[in-house]
Formats: sequence, structure tokens, C-alpha cells
Amino acid sequence: MGERPTMALVCSGCGVRITAAGEAHYRCPNAGVVPGVDHVLRQQGEWLPAPLGDDVNPFVMFRHRLYAYARALACGMSDEAYVAMVQGLDAAVEAVDGRAFRVTPLTEARECGAALGFAAPGALWIKDETDNVAGSHKARHLFGIMLHLSILAVQQDRPLAIASCGNAALAAAVVARAAQRPLVVHIPPDANPRVVQRLQALGASLVVCQREGEQAGDPCYLRFRDAVAAGAVPFSCQGSDNGLTIEGGMTLGYEIVAQQQALGLRFDHLVVQVGGAALASALAGSLSQAVATGVIEGLPRFHVIQTVGAFPLIRAYDRLAEFIWARLHGDEVGCWEPGRDHLLPAERLARHNPETLAQTMRRAAAIQQAWSSTPVQASLRVAAQRRALFMWPWESQPHSLAHGILDDETYDWFAVVSLMLRSGGIGVVASEAMVAEAQTLARATTSVPADHTGTASLAGLMALRQAEVVQPTEKALVFFTGVDRDVEAVQRAAQSVL
Repeated sequence: MGERPTMALVCSGCGVRITAAGEAHYRCPNAGVVPGVDHVLRQQGEWLPAPLGDDVNPFVMFRHRLYAYARALACGMSDEAYVAMVQGLDAAVEAVDGRAFRVTPLTEARECGAALGFAAPGALWIKDETDNVAGSHKARHLFGIMLHLSILAVQQDRPLAIASCGNAALAAAVVARAAQRPLVVHIPPDANPRVVQRLQALGASLVVCQREGEQAGDPCYLRFRDAVAAGAVPFSCQGSDNGLTIEGGMTLGYEIVAQQQALGLRFDHLVVQVGGAALASALAGSLSQAVATGVIEGLPRFHVIQTVGAFPLIRAYDRLAEFIWARLHGDEVGCWEPGRDHLLPAERLARHNPETLAQTMRRAAAIQQAWSSTPVQASLRVAAQRRALFMWPWESQPHSLAHGILDDETYDWFAVVSLMLRSGGIGVVASEAMVAEAQTLARATTSVPADHTGTASLAGLMALRQAEVVQPTEKALVFFTGVDRDVEAVQRAAQSVL
């Protein structure tokens, strides 16, 4: 390696900067000192070139874009030693899960695109994560954290902790088992039995967390925070608790950029499903880097989808867009209360039908055009420093077929909403019927065995097509993020017989 990366972690809320040569932190050191601010550590650094090879581990391939690599060099590790460490951990992961970290497919979905009314082949593409380690994208995030823990070689006796009902828990259990680290998983009572069985087989300690009365927030997350306060290492996909988790997911964004360049593609729209927002936040970071350094020309419109069961991120996006719109037009914002919407739930939801999405899109385009203006930038600073005006836990217990995106709170919301506004993207609230229809369409037109959470971005694209926000001549990218565990179980059984 001739060039060495210049990397740091910067808090999006208070601006504190942590260099790779400085003290190690999981979260902003001001998080408990300056309340109300959106303290999330985000990677900041340069983009150095990297080749794309199908048989290369992405944590090796893109190492010069990773804070973990900069930290390794700052700790005296050579390039060769870093690569050997990654390869050793990767081999251990493969021994546990049967899969190693490799570039995941970016494939054309011609039949699915035709069913959605796209005018020509090559209009719809899928980033398929169902055969990633542990069956979803979540292991990318957690492997990124494990690299930091391995580089620092400290706190080996402290348990790792996570809150999750499915994919993130399985990913954490696989990576923790590979690294021979104890893991405590906080799960809800209705966790998928197949997931519970696999977690137990991987040696994870399970804590079942009941929702208590009118308790605000996800009980699993609250018990996870208690565990961290008691000394556990936050081994989670919440960027607010461990900013290092975002970096691992950024490798997927780097892959997309390299893949679309190799294929000569330029996407007009990107649609991603959001729960806690680790994936969306990671994509926001990697795509923003690519644009800032001229690797790609302009951002695709960055859209997110949540379900009627819970849509805290889209509520936050709506409120911030309304706040910005008022500032742009010199209007009074009104007296908003922290943690309380000025619209009734039915009024908020009514703004997300096909008839109103086109209007929402026009407002988004206007904000995009004014992105660099004082009203927009001042409003973003307000959002980062007064989090509770825009983001707070969902008020009722959420339910959906897409259970993997039912986080009561979108922990890393600010980076995602910022990129939505900057790119002219919008939020889509999908009905349960549309969530079901999307998976049915995916199963009928592709060979990807994704579950309802995994195909939720397709539900978002369906809504955008119905509202004519996405035109039939444009190109769109969706994410199939997680495998159907029942299908996976059948496949594993068949493989064991062979």
C-alpha cells in the first residue's frame, strides 16, 4: 500500500473529532454530557481507489477507506498484518456459518421491472444480501466492530451485548462465536423460534425482554442499554451506541459504486427499508464520499420505506421538511413540543397515499435545489442539536409482516434524513397489503429467497411507481436484505442430506 488513509470519527451532533491515533471510543464522549444533541460518530476521510474482485474480502479490498485500517496502522500494525488479521477472522466466520465475506450480487431484475411498468430492460436492479454471512447485511456492520476490538486487543473478558429480534442477533452470534467472545442477546418474547434455536446453538446467552405497561421505547433496546451501562461492549447495529457499526455497512455502498461503474450504470433512484437505519446510514456515508470525491456524478434520489406499524424516521423526515419549508418561505414554524407530533397519527398517515406522494416529491425537489441556502443549513443544525423535536420512540407497540424494520426509534436518523433531503428523496409508508404483495412479486419474478423485511424496499418502489414519482424510463436500485429463515432451513436440511 503506497498511500495511507487519513481517517477520523466526527460526531454529527456536537462536532467532536476523534483521530485514529487518539483514544478509542464506541460513541461520542459528549453523549452523556451534552443532552438533547444527536450524538452519532461518523467516519470522515478520503476516498482512495480500489479494484473490484469477486473473490476478495471487502474489508481487505476497501481497507484504505476504513477507520479500522487507519486505527490498525496507528497502533503499529503493518498492512500485511492487517490483511492477515481480517483473513483469519473471515476464515473463522466461514467455519461457523459456512459463508465468508465476499462482494454480494448486484443483479438486474428484468421480469420484476416489467411487472412494475418499467419501459425497458436494465431499469430495475437488486442488491442481494440473502447469502451474505448469517443471511443478511447485518454481519457486515458487526464484523466492522469486531475488527476494532481485535486491533485494540482489549476487553476480551467483557461480554458483547445486542438487542435484536432476528437478523442482527444471528449476525452478532456468528461473528462473536468466530472471535470466541461471549455474547448476550436481548430478544422479544415473539422472536422467531428458528432464530432462537440458532442463537442457542451458537452459544449466545438470551435475555427475553417483556414490554412493561406504557413503557416508551423498545424493551430489548432498553435492557441492552442497561447491560452496556453495567460493562458490556455495545455490539449492535445502532450507530448512536456504537458508531463503528456504520463503517462495516459502508463496504456495501463501496461495492455498489464499483459495481455500477463496471456495468456502466447510473441509478436515478435508490430505495432502502429502514428500521434502526444502520444500513441506510452506511449507504448515506459511502455515497456521499463517492460524490464528494468525484467518483460518481451526483446522488440518486434516496428514498426510504417503513410500514404503517411504525414509521418514526418518516415522521422525522416529514417534520424536518416542514420545518425547512417554513424557514424557506419566511413562515412561523409554530410551537412544537419535543417528543410530540403536531399532527394526529391519521393526519400524518394521510400524507403518504399515492395521491399526495407526488406533491411531497415536488417539495423535496425544491428543498434539494435550496440545499446550500442558509434556511436549509440552519434547520439541519437545529435538527442535530434538538433531536427530540424530530425523533422519539413510537408511541404504540408496532406490528408488521416486515418485523425486521419495526424499531420503535430510528437511532441513526439524522444522516439518513439529511441525505434524503439533499438528494430530493422522500419517505414511503407501506401498507401491510403492499408489503405482502412485494414479497409475492419478488418470489414470482426473481430467484432471491428474501423474507417480508428483505423485500420491503420493493414495496416502497411499488408505491413510488404508483404515484409516478419514479418514471418508467428511469433506473432504480432496491435492496433484498434478509433471507426467509424457513426457506433457509429447508436449504440447509437438503445440503446436510447431500
